[in-house]
Amino acid sequence: MYASLKDVAAHAGVSFQTVSKVLKGAPVAVSEQTRQRILAAAEELGYVPNAVARGLLSRSTYSIGIVADDLDDWALGQFVIGAEREARGNGHAVIIGTALGEDGPLFIRQLLERRVDGILSAAPRLEANAEIGTLLRGRVPAVSVHHVPGGGVPVVGSNHRDTGRLVADHLVDLGHRRVAMVAGPADRRVVSARSKGFQAALADRGVRLPASRIVQTDWSAQGGFAAVAALLDRDPTISAMFAHNDLIALGVLSALHSRGVRVPDDCAVAGCDEMPFTGYLTPPLTTVRIPMQETGKRAMSLLLSRIRGEEVASRVLLPVQLVVRASTAGSSTEEGK
Repeated sequence: MYASLKDVAAHAGVSFQTVSKVLKGAPVAVSEQTRQRILAAAEELGYVPNAVARGLLSRSTYSIGIVADDLDDWALGQFVIGAEREARGNGHAVIIGTALGEDGPLFIRQLLERRVDGILSAAPRLEANAEIGTLLRGRVPAVSVHHVPGGGVPVVGSNHRDTGRLVADHLVDLGHRRVAMVAGPADRRVVSARSKGFQAALADRGVRLPASRIVQTDWSAQGGFAAVAALLDRDPTISAMFAHNDLIALGVLSALHSRGVRVPDDCAVAGCDEMPFTGYLTPPLTTVRIPMQETGKRAMSLLLSRIRGEEVASRVLLPVQLVVRASTAGSSTEEGK
């Protein structure tokens, strides 16, 4: 059982009100000896402040709910890390839960029942769930790092059309004309944005990307490996591939190696997200750095502002950066672009 202020007062032989003021650091007319006796009693009993009681007075639980898809997903994990650190740094505890399928609305209702001060959504698999949109537009402030059906919820993210454009321009600048794309799941808006940015930039430079040089897969290395077989069986002259994330790119590199295709001499490869392993592959992987943790931090900062009743931007887009490595450029140096 937790020790209460009354327990500390009885142990120290002083009044409840005196203990409360001393432990809060508020002005109180007591001797230094009495103050030390109260502090010693609190430490001996293992007293910790009662946030629930404090919340009854302030009408705040000092807690934030974070709804995530799947914490096994590296990118989502980075969003959550950035958000949790920002919340904790501002005196809020965080309740984190995964929400897949029908669990999403249920978990949000559980958070509301616990009277969280706000909700941050990092569950892009739920971006088409209308019920999620309705719940996030409720009376409790919310912010998301993905699209919310029906809008009305501030979103923090990156311009993923720029992601595709950066890679396309880089590959064309290197002289590639027979390029291919290994895209992520078709039902994800980020996939659509990266694809459209890549295709539009190629078209602007006079480079065609026929459907035969596009393969849709999941976010896995296995998917990237299988995609290479499909692409090269259709067109063995492909000279560059854009993978929608670094795990897919990992599979692409492995498949090319197994076929005796040299990277980047025979086929250049670029990924996306800047996962920690990208600089240690053979060859090191060109990729697009997405500011994952910074996105989570900014989203939480926006949410805390909403909780304080402040006006916030409806959409915040953080910049992405091309990191050039040997898988496209034939050099191990990094370059922001």
